[in-house]
Amino acid sequence: MGTCGLKNLNGKKYTCEMELTLQIIGGKWKLIILYRLGVDGTLRFNELRRILPNITQKMLTQQLRELEADGMVHREVYAQVPPKVEYSLTEFGHTIMPIIRQMCAWGKDYARAMTAEPALV
Repeated sequence: MGTCGLKNLNGKKYTCEMELTLQIIGGKWKLIILYRLGVDGTLRFNELRRILPNITQKMLTQQLRELEADGMVHREVYAQVPPKVEYSLTEFGHTIMPIIRQMCAWGKDYARAMTAEPALV
């Protein structure tokens, strides 16, 4: 673990690496977007919208822009009419997939445990 104290990386201010991590992947949608790109591979914007029906167009755009700015997602624009834009994980974006898969497994275990033993809640 790094030393305490205010740090700045690419405009993100943080005091510990966990705080930085949450700035990169935190929020309701970022992990799900990363997961879908990691599992499904390269996707177009509307494909992501179909896979994530509860996200608004504005929110998906914002989250993809942030993930791109943070080096997690690659945006490829093709010069054609109509415009074609594809999103994929960067090489560094792929490094989060084992963590995301472990989080999915934990969620399944948690759901099973809470279903089997409601007294634990």
